[in-house]
Amino acid sequence: MVILDNCVGCGGCVPFCPFDAISTYGVATIDGEKCTECKTCISYCPLNAIIYNK
Repeated sequence: MVILDNCVGCGGCVPFCPFDAISTYGVATIDGEKCTECKTCISYCPLNAIIYNK
């Protein structure tokens, strides 16, 4: 998963990550150790700032 530059750190995606892999400190960050690439966060980002990039 990749966080794009248009992320404003609103945290809209954070509560929907089933693996608690996203945190926001200014902008969103994804913990690669916890992320399973389930893609749930993509659906909940209001700015479309998260993409799957495999």
